[in-house]
Amino acid sequence: MPFDAVTVAPYMGEDSVTPFLSYPGKWAIILALTSNKGADDFQYHTDKGQRLFERVLSISQRWGTTDNLMYVVGATRAELLADIRKIVPDHFLLVPGVGAQGGSLAEVAQYGMNRQCGLLVNSSRGIIYADSSEHFAETAGEKAREIQEEMANYLAARF
Repeated sequence: MPFDAVTVAPYMGEDSVTPFLSYPGKWAIILALTSNKGADDFQYHTDKGQRLFERVLSISQRWGTTDNLMYVVGATRAELLADIRKIVPDHFLLVPGVGAQGGSLAEVAQYGMNRQCGLLVNSSRGIIYADSSEHFAETAGEKAREIQEEMANYLAARF
């Protein structure tokens, strides 16, 4: 299929993820810490001092490399990005939840950026639901530019 990345759930283990890592120039994006309320059901469960999302990060990074494996980590608890970066300092993070879901781009940049940025930030609801009138395209474009400019400012301040 002509796609660049696929999001996968790690809970069936290595043998369910590694087939997706065998395509040169393609990415597997592993769900680690999601933004939805249901994340509380499992992802914060602690066993032997380690939260489940931390175990997912620790084990799964052995399956691929920083060139073919990234992680979904939600923006709604951005302070946890500091803990995540201790485990996966060089992997890209796909960060949904900025904007309408309550995640702060400022906090994502503060806690989640690594020495090369390392973030793919997503704010879909804040853009696609910005306006329901005949001016939707202009308003959505404006919201997208605002987020892009805000991120550009964080990058400029950091690099």
